[in-house]
Amino acid sequence: GTAVTLTVVPHEGYILDRLTVLDNKSNEIQLTEKDGKYTFTMPDSEVTAEAIFKATPSGECSFMDVPAGSYYEDAVVWAVEERVTSGTSATTFSPDGICTRAQAVTFLWRSAGSPVPESGTMPFTDVKADSWYYDAVLWAVEKGITAGTSATTFSPDLNCSRAQIVTFLHRAAGSPTVSGSAAFSDVAADAYYAKAVKWAEESGITSGIGGGLFGSDNNCTRAQIVTFIWRYMVK
Repeated sequence: GTAVTLTVVPHEGYILDRLTVLDNKSNEIQLTEKDGKYTFTMPDSEVTAEAIFKATPSGECSFMDVPAGSYYEDAVVWAVEERVTSGTSATTFSPDGICTRAQAVTFLWRSAGSPVPESGTMPFTDVKADSWYYDAVLWAVEKGITAGTSATTFSPDLNCSRAQIVTFLHRAAGSPTVSGSAAFSDVAADAYYAKAVKWAEESGITSGIGGGLFGSDNNCTRAQIVTFIWRYMVK
């Protein structure tokens, strides 16, 4: 009657092909899967668990929480292959997880090839020299991609909004000139991100969240971030 949970961790380059749990009469026990973990109810007998793995086919996503055919599948495959990001575990990407500003800038920096910053002067007191995102933030400052949340703060742990990520991308592209207003009713013409959203719309980077909305202040998910960057870099 006890709930037993199995965690599947394939070696790099492999994905789970099949997981079975049998009771002592070789009857298969039902498994419930969530985020790469499999749970079953222990019967009143010994059980046998067997996991079969297979090599990850080229171009195929190895994460169990990235459905085939999802809008972000190709972006996730690209992001992993290009070392823009890895999963949150060996079997999960956590597409609905929220990205922080530090993560968003780091993804963008890695997509550019992780260039070494030309300067050693960090203007933000909340970005420590030993932080994993230090070079990414310094590069983004040098390239005019971000000016922080104040003259002395970057706020690396704050959630990154959809407005912020398209603004980062627009600036990374050199702030291309656009004409007219964005087609989304929640993007005011005088908003700091209005031109960036218009550019992202024209460039096929985003089509909004539906209902004529862009979702400017919505937290940007991991799936959305890598999709925006993928569309900017590849498509």
